[in-house]
Amino acid sequence: MSETESFALGSGRGTYRGTIQVGLVNNMPDAALRATELQFARLLKDAASGMDVQLRLFSLKQIERSEQARSRMEGFYADADTIPGAGLDALIVTGAEPLHDDMRKERYWGAMADLIDWAETGTVTSVFSCLAAHAAVLHLNNITRKKLPQKLSGVFHADHAGDHPLQTGMAAQFQVPHSRRNTLAENELAAEGYRVLARLAGGEVDSFMRGMTGGSQFLFLQGHPEYSAETLGREYLRDIGRFLHGENSERPAIPEQYFDRATENTLTMLDEDAHGAADLPRYTRVVSAALPLQSWRGHTLKLYGNWLALIAAEKMRRQSQKRPQSRKKQHA
Repeated sequence: MSETESFALGSGRGTYRGTIQVGLVNNMPDAALRATELQFARLLKDAASGMDVQLRLFSLKQIERSEQARSRMEGFYADADTIPGAGLDALIVTGAEPLHDDMRKERYWGAMADLIDWAETGTVTSVFSCLAAHAAVLHLNNITRKKLPQKLSGVFHADHAGDHPLQTGMAAQFQVPHSRRNTLAENELAAEGYRVLARLAGGEVDSFMRGMTGGSQFLFLQGHPEYSAETLGREYLRDIGRFLHGENSERPAIPEQYFDRATENTLTMLDEDAHGAADLPRYTRVVSAALPLQSWRGHTLKLYGNWLALIAAEKMRRQSQKRPQSRKKQHA
């Protein structure tokens, strides 16, 4: 086993008999680091559908980590600098909690830009999630994200735009979690050759993609289809905690279409009379008792199942191109 943690996610008798190597560049904050590992590991395992998929963990060393987090990561995560020699077929890149409005001022910006450049020709396909999607289009085409009037948090209806192999077998409308303060303008994406795959009911871009010059296909997700059922609840507690401790002056809104009606009503009543850190346990009890439905799971499994199938098909195509050349050398 290498210094990365390897998850043998799925094996079976599918058409493609090789191993698909996926690298997860996990840039999430310390508190969400392990949860993000498990979300993607379980997702790819369930979506593999007979394919042999291995997930390997990487991190950007420029992202500040606590000693405790670094200790836990040691032996399981490899530095993202080693990715070009790791033999990966695909990447999943998550966002990091921003410290600056301009992402180019972040400590990790240079490393992130190098990773995006390598992925253009070094992968069959790569997924850029949420803030990583914003970073990628900023680096590639100087498209800047726009701040929303308030945080977009909740589970939203989305509609597919057009038809693409990644949407095979999916319903025309689906649900997807979002948790972000910024967005990208569709007209700016279209002007640079990006193709929108889905939009939220209000017109916001949900997902989009672009085939790169070197042949790699980039999939960009402004939402978080990988989220587990309780993730939005944890994020809400984090945000309300920051507000109640005076770290943020804006009281966070309750995630839309996520909690049941009774939980929403209880949290609304708490908002009316809760003003300090001593009230946080009351929120914690209410959110912990809620049982949100993971209504987006079916769509997510189809999306990543199609994504893995795209990788397998491209690997088979490349292998078939190499075989005639090998035979010619044998007969030369």
